Amino acid sequence: MAEPIDPRTGTPAGATTVAPVPRIPTVVVDDVHVIYRVHGANSGNNNPAAALRRMLTGRKSGTVREVHAVKGVTFTAYQGEAIGLLGSNGSGKSTLLRAIAGLLPASRGTIYTHGQPSLLGVNAALLNDLSGERNVALGCLAMGMTPAQVRQLTPEIVEFSGINERGDFSSLPMRTYSSGMAARLRFSIAAAKKHDVLLIDEALATGDARFRRRSEQRVRELRASAGTVFLVSHSIGSIRSTCERSIWLESGVIRADGPTDEVVPEYEKFMNRK
Repeated sequence: MAEPIDPRTGTPAGATTVAPVPRIPTVVVDDVHVIYRVHGANSGNNNPAAALRRMLTGRKSGTVREVHAVKGVTFTAYQGEAIGLLGSNGSGKSTLLRAIAGLLPASRGTIYTHGQPSLLGVNAALLNDLSGERNVALGCLAMGMTPAQVRQLTPEIVEFSGINERGDFSSLPMRTYSSGMAARLRFSIAAAKKHDVLLIDEALATGDARFRRRSEQRVRELRASAGTVFLVSHSIGSIRSTCERSIWLESGVIRADGPTDEVVPEYEKFMNRK
């Protein structure tokens, strides 16, 4: 005799049903436009004396050029996602990250975030006259860690960054570091803390293959701890290995948004066109 079906659920009567786990939004970008206004663009006002007069008087050039960097971008990011941002140079990727981080105002539209997004980029500020270890301590304190946590984590952060692989660089001033060493240390500091939303702008492009593998594994760990990670990188390999979802921006407009293994081939085809 056939088992009766519950008309409400479509499953056999008495069967145990498991409710789907709700997806929790962490970033909602709703029809966002970002417009830069550049004063004096193409106006022949490159004269240093004229520029100095404008600085002293507070007067702006009469010529204003608008740069529409992000145009009507809409998407939702969810807890536990790692999202790659693809696009050619000048496509609006870094501008979008800065807007999500609250460093650039949206000219139109709205951005909602869960918690405070943390932006990590290769130009993140470190103090050149202080040692690497001292910068680690200051960076961790700025992220809200206690002095005890800082003392515990500093050796791990220095080891993760690899800056001591060719000598005791952690005790030397940051001005003695190569750009790659400084970028690795920035990433290592930021990745030592669990973030609700971590925005990474090209920081994984620096360092050797070993550091890239370590940093990509750390991104996966941050995702697993229920954070959301955005990664801007020209390294398609990093995007493929760390992000299950990708958003392709071109000229400030979303061209594609979906699984990485579907979006990346479209992007590569576009970039390799003749």
